[in-house]
Amino acid sequence: MNAQFNVPSTIIVAGGASQQLAAQAARLGGRRALLVTDATLVASGLVKRCADQLAAADIPATVFSGVKPDPTDENVREGLALLRKENCDLVVGLGGGSPMDAAKVIAVAATNDAPLREFAGYHRIARAGLPLVLIPTTAGTGSEVTKVAVITDTGRDQKMMMLDVHLLANVALVDFELSLTMPASLTAHVGVDTLTHGIEACVSKKANGLTDPLAEQCIRLTAANLLTAWAEPANRPAREAMMLAACLGGMAFANSSVCLVHGMSRPVGAVFHLAHGLSNALLLPEITRWSLRGAVARYARIARLVGAAADSAPDESASASLPVYLEQLNARLGIGRLRDFIHVDQTVFEQKLPAMAEAALASGSPQNNPALPSTDEIVALYRRVW
Repeated sequence: MNAQFNVPSTIIVAGGASQQLAAQAARLGGRRALLVTDATLVASGLVKRCADQLAAADIPATVFSGVKPDPTDENVREGLALLRKENCDLVVGLGGGSPMDAAKVIAVAATNDAPLREFAGYHRIARAGLPLVLIPTTAGTGSEVTKVAVITDTGRDQKMMMLDVHLLANVALVDFELSLTMPASLTAHVGVDTLTHGIEACVSKKANGLTDPLAEQCIRLTAANLLTAWAEPANRPAREAMMLAACLGGMAFANSSVCLVHGMSRPVGAVFHLAHGLSNALLLPEITRWSLRGAVARYARIARLVGAAADSAPDESASASLPVYLEQLNARLGIGRLRDFIHVDQTVFEQKLPAMAEAALASGSPQNNPALPSTDEIVALYRRVW
């Protein structure tokens, strides 16, 4: 085995973990914090509670709430300008994957004098960023524990995937109580996103003995708890399990990599501005079906983990049951077809496909997939999910 494993040095998983923000910020030596979030969380009152907690520890916080779904380079530059104006020396990311990804890149942009485009790719960030605390409010992306950020380049209408150990948070505060107010649709989308992370971490060509246990537990927990969390929003055990699943999935895929679903999902988000978790969910069943031939035994094991196949089922039939299970899960959660969400004519969609397929391949993620696609095969897959 040849594996490298990177996670935040401090991960606190507990109901109420977010209440340790001030103590952890002080431990990191923070004197002024930039709190990166979105307008929804400001309106909820959660941002004020976090800012008040920091202020009580003599760490004044400046709030940057301009992060949009699927954050852009413009969001990062706006946040960075505010950080410099207020002389902040600590960054706190609060929210779903978008605020956390923006916070990561703001933190490294503050210490690396380079255009954001130069961060795109693998291991392209020269210096560590400012101290960083991440607090997830959705049980989906796992971004709080990953060395990955995805930022849209507005000039090229492309998503830039950045992977570097300098993007890791110093502290992740994983508090399931913050997810109790998630609406049903968001619970569904980020929940299937979590399952996607576990599955792709498990079947990736870079999967290894360090990531497999995390990926498999992510899959087990999601299969056992997602529908309950969706149907019963106040169900604390289900919410806690889903938040843990998201964290485990993040640790797994950040160290074994994602595959074709993510590679094809990013262009969908960049071109049609569809949320990352939803685009992953829409792609997952069909991409899984196409990829089965590359890792039959692994997909069969996943099918058994989710209860789609009996332990005694042969690998071929067990693996074939997995995409059927995923389609049925999406149907129960109200996740339909791609055309139900992007609201463009099929002719417009068709015109975008060649460039989207090229962007998917260029992201690097499809190269980790058990079955390697050509550009034409990616175009055909986009048509099949339409």
